[in-house]
Amino acid sequence: MNQQDIRFTAKDILEKDFKTSMRGYSPDEVDKFLDAIIQDYEAFQNKVASLEQENAQLKREVKKLSERSQRQTPAPAAGNTNYDILQRLSNLEKKVFGSKLYE
Repeated sequence: MNQQDIRFTAKDILEKDFKTSMRGYSPDEVDKFLDAIIQDYEAFQNKVASLEQENAQLKREVKKLSERSQRQTPAPAAGNTNYDILQRLSNLEKKVFGSKLYE
């Protein structure tokens, strides 16, 4: 949320003075309502600030984790992979052909 999107601060609402007229609203009722609005407005501002901090923290964590995963991704060892494949092939031959292969 940009500062440009916010038109009033809690202080602006609190200090707003309305003109009175003969058939105007009850000043006490208006004041009570504006006090409730101020409380909500301050709660929203606190929540937005909290969420912005949490968002920034999560972005830092994502950046840190992505950098760590890029550094820790080892290339598979070709010799190790070939040995595993040969071992599996040998086991498969034993299962398929049984002891006939070694007679």
